[in-house]
Amino acid sequence: MKAYRLPDLPAMNIKKIKTLGELKDSGYQPRSIKEEIRQNLIAKLKKGDATFSGIVGYEDTVIPDVERALLSKHNILFLGLRGQAKTRMARQMVELLDEYIPCVAGSDINDDPISPVSRFAEEEIATHGDETPIHWIHRSERYGEKLATPDVSVADLIGDIDPIKAANLKLSFADERVLHYGIIPRSNRGIFVINELPDLQARIQVALFNILEEGDVQIRGFKLRLPLDILFVFTANPEDYTNRGSIVTPLKDRIESQILTHYPKSLENALEITEQEAVISEEQKGKVNVSDLVKRLIEQVAFEARSSEFVDKKSGVSARLTISAFENAVSAAERRAIINNEKQTQVWIGDLAGIIPSITGKVELVYEGEQEGPYQVAMNLVEKAIRSQFVQYFPNPDTLKKRRNTGKPSQQEKEEENPYKPITSWFDKGNSLNLSFNTADKDKILQLYKVDGLQPLVKKYFPKANEEQAALLMEFVLHGLASYSLISKKIFESKIEFKDLIGSMMNLGGKDFEEEFDEEA
Repeated sequence: MKAYRLPDLPAMNIKKIKTLGELKDSGYQPRSIKEEIRQNLIAKLKKGDATFSGIVGYEDTVIPDVERALLSKHNILFLGLRGQAKTRMARQMVELLDEYIPCVAGSDINDDPISPVSRFAEEEIATHGDETPIHWIHRSERYGEKLATPDVSVADLIGDIDPIKAANLKLSFADERVLHYGIIPRSNRGIFVINELPDLQARIQVALFNILEEGDVQIRGFKLRLPLDILFVFTANPEDYTNRGSIVTPLKDRIESQILTHYPKSLENALEITEQEAVISEEQKGKVNVSDLVKRLIEQVAFEARSSEFVDKKSGVSARLTISAFENAVSAAERRAIINNEKQTQVWIGDLAGIIPSITGKVELVYEGEQEGPYQVAMNLVEKAIRSQFVQYFPNPDTLKKRRNTGKPSQQEKEEENPYKPITSWFDKGNSLNLSFNTADKDKILQLYKVDGLQPLVKKYFPKANEEQAALLMEFVLHGLASYSLISKKIFESKIEFKDLIGSMMNLGGKDFEEEFDEEA
């Protein structure tokens, strides 16, 4: 008889097969879950279908490693920092399972009708023969997941004696039928995931090793030979793996493939992830426009955080930071539009002050960062992001500084005009610009046009920008010049004030001159 892969069986036929005899007549033959996943993965690869959808930046690194592991029928350990899609990839493996599989009706561990392993299923088949009832399990029900914590017990994972069952069935505690199976046996013929594996106590890990290696389930003196059919996927953080906990050697040896995950390596990948994951309502999309510039600034914050001396690199900076920050930036612009009764607006650079709560809750600080303070660290990260992105749009102010400090500039350098000089000169004359966080768009644009040289600079480098885009770039120039210490920027509770740098230093209010200069820099 033909051994069907269940996806090839029409759904109508599946509904009709209700007994063991009918299942045998259909030509069905069992296969292990690892073989099932392997064959379905091969089919996807042949068709050119994506094996893991929505996983960005892993196309040439992690995903090929996972595919090789699954083709090799390996259990898998994902090793990586938080927010690197480890659990998400494990959950997507469900899509590589057959849509439906049959099991003995009433079985706690999804016994295959053709190859049962529990005493219950064996007795059912012995009693009813070909009339044994069959239940069909959808692939969504074939996934188990447990977060490892120090208080997880063997009873939780493997099982324990159930005194209530013993009393109801009037059985002795020595009878195998009084056992209550844990989450792992109940995941038989499925995928079982343990997150943060090193947090499990060593004795619990040893119990897992017995299941992986021998197929033995040992509960309160019972030694059962249950050849459980499970694909195990484990996740671990490198920090936990090396410091807070460890994986016992026999278990580590049994996990055939260890796959290293990583954060997005390019800004483009990071942008795609945030665009995909951020939850923005249709109402917000209709009211708030988010420029590519603002999106890049938000993503740059995460890149700056991952290299910051104030942030604990071992803990990592999750992609959730930029997702939350993006949502907060949109909400900041929406709130301002509501206050000003505006039908439409855009996210301004000043609105990035609203993403600070998304940063402070998503980064772990080292001692120096704690001394600096979470708020100040978050503000510094935003400033560094502006500084890094500024040179992607406008000339690097540092280059101009170096020319100024060389003493004898070349003739070519003399002829080259400093594009920022009209702007800094305007501030040097004692002028200042105060941009309130709640200023209406039209009023903000009028204020920006007051700064000499600001609009011509943007027009020079972005001649095709419309009024909205040009205004945003004008504001960006001010923040960029402040990040390079060409002008002063002060952030208050309700506004941002731009002034000349020297004048700001002369009004220190008792602060040491060099100390204030360092803060501006």
